[in-house]
Amino acid sequence: MSALITLLSDFGSSGPYPAAMKAVIASYCDPLFIDISHEVPRHNIRAGAYLLFTVAPFTPAGTIHLAVVDPGVGTPRSALVLTSGGQFFVGPDNGLLVPAARRVGTPRAYAIDDEQLLRGIRSATFHGRDLFAPVAGLLAKGMLPSALGSPASEFADLEFGTGQLERGTLTGEIIYADAFGNLITNIPASLLPAEGKRVMVRAGGRTTSAIVARTYGDGAPNRLLVVPGSDGFAEIAIREASAAKALGAGPGSVVHVRPRS
Repeated sequence: MSALITLLSDFGSSGPYPAAMKAVIASYCDPLFIDISHEVPRHNIRAGAYLLFTVAPFTPAGTIHLAVVDPGVGTPRSALVLTSGGQFFVGPDNGLLVPAARRVGTPRAYAIDDEQLLRGIRSATFHGRDLFAPVAGLLAKGMLPSALGSPASEFADLEFGTGQLERGTLTGEIIYADAFGNLITNIPASLLPAEGKRVMVRAGGRTTSAIVARTYGDGAPNRLLVVPGSDGFAEIAIREASAAKALGAGPGSVVHVRPRS
């Protein structure tokens, strides 16, 4: 049976780097690859963590996730295998793997310190090929994480935070802007007012009226919507247009949603 291996990086799809990682993995096993994305904004660990977070709940036990958004490549930062929910997460110790691993279970961490693997690193600038890909291949062959590294009680954390309801106003942060210009917030969708309610949305320094809707198509063209997104977060959207462009907002922007008076 083929090993299911997902790949995520900020390498871009036009260069050779994703293919090089796949070639190394294929030398160890008969893999079935799923590319989550290689278009993570450059060096944006939080964006990569969110994309991995969205996919991991839908992959089966035994899946190996290889994720590389690694501005610290070649530095003393650790390299990790996390196990959680029967899945494996391989990548740099910079928080990238943590939200997804937490979403599917309780993570256990191993710092990759196998001397043979470390001796095989040919380049200080491409651990995705020289370290993480061999680890993914060995895991696919059935090697235990404990054979690749020592248990790590501490590792870099990353959290998206949780939006709150404060004095009638939902306050949170935009954590991701997708290709449609939809703004995914860290506000739990369960806190949204009832469908059909009119609200005021402030983000990116602009305040705009909106309506709480079940889905994108329930809104009028060019009107701002707040919808419960597919990952349980409130999303700010515009039917067939870009909320990110309309509001001038993006990841890191504070967002407020309050009832329209």
